Order: sequence, then structure tokens, then C-alpha cells
Amino acid sequence: MYFCSMPIYLLDENIWFPDESEYEADIVAVGGDLSPERLITAYSMGIFPWYNEPGNLQWWCPVERCVAFANEYKPSHSMRNVMNKGLYTCTINKCFRKVIEACREGDRVDNTWIHDEVVDAYCNLHQSGWAHSIEVWQGKELVGGLYGIQLGHAFFGESMFSRKSNASKMAYHHLMTEWNKRGYYLVDCQVHNEHLESLGAVLVDRTEFLQRLRVELKFPTAPLK
Repeated sequence: MYFCSMPIYLLDENIWFPDESEYEADIVAVGGDLSPERLITAYSMGIFPWYNEPGNLQWWCPVERCVAFANEYKPSHSMRNVMNKGLYTCTINKCFRKVIEACREGDRVDNTWIHDEVVDAYCNLHQSGWAHSIEVWQGKELVGGLYGIQLGHAFFGESMFSRKSNASKMAYHHLMTEWNKRGYYLVDCQVHNEHLESLGAVLVDRTEFLQRLRVELKFPTAPLK
């Protein structure tokens, strides 16, 4: 059914999303839940969830999509200096819940979208092998990281955090390096911001993103580890 005057669909208990031919605005649907089946269906169609406030679940597929390509990634001069100093070490999937909780602490302070329901949903996906985290350590202290979803050869970045200078950039660098090493290229950064742009992310139109995504989803998922 149509919601208001724009073609934004109101979801019910069934697991479905509108066809991409019906997308117009950035938001393509509202409602539903964060069940594993719905989340995997959404990501496979290039759609991701976002809350404005508890109980207001929106499903986005932006007209302009922020993406990065691992084969084109080049660390900045300052990032190379950080690596050469050996300040940080990185791990994968060592403490997923701690990473998502840290992202929640730093996200928009009083208007965070990472509610309890989001934390539980993505931790469930992590336990099922779909969601992954990269941790950045200074000694034994967790100082940065990111988390996201992997389907096929595509990684959908959700959020990152930093408690020390350049720690989130180090997490991003580790992701891009690991992704390129595997011969995978597409990293979805979702919505543009200056921080992502400084890391090399670019904007592509929705049609191009969905075309690229369909190609990456043809490959089997070999989980990040």
C-alpha cells in the first residue's frame, strides 16, 4: 500500500520490500521489524534500516549512494605515518557487541539511531555469520572500530567509532586492505559525510549502485575473519 502521497510503502508482518522500479525518494518503506530474514532481504536489495526515534523504523535506499572501492583505496600520508608508528593493532570479530555499543555511545549523542533493538538485531546477525566487526587496539584498550554486514562480495558498513586519534581511520584502512586482498571491491558507506569523503568514498547514483550490487551478490559469501 502507499503511505501518504509519496510511494513509500508501509510494511506489515510479511517479509517483502517494493521493487526498485518503484523507488523515488531516499526512503522506500517504513515499519516492519529487524528480524534476520527482513534485514538480509533488505540488504540484498540495497536497502538499509534507520531510526529517527524509537518506534520509527525507516528503510532507505538513497538516490545518491556513498560507496568506496577497495581496489581504488589509497591510504593518506597521515594514515601511512600512523601505520609506520605501529600505534595500533587490528582484529576481526573479536568483540562485536563492544564495537556496536561503542558506536552507539558516539553516535549523535542524544539522537542515536542505534537503539537496543538495533544492538540485539545485529548481534544476532553476527552470531549467524552475517555481521562483522573490526577492532582497533592500543595495547589492551579498544580504541576504535567499525561493524557492518557482508553479503557475497559486498560489505555494508553501518557505523564506526574512535576513542583515539585516527583509530576509526585505522579500522577503515584494515577493512579496505582485507577486502582488496580477497579480490572484493564494493564497500557500501550508505550516506555521504565529510569523514567518509576524506577516506576516499564517493557518490554514485542509485541505479549504478544497485547494478554493481547485483554483480557482487552473485558470488558466495566467504565471511570476513
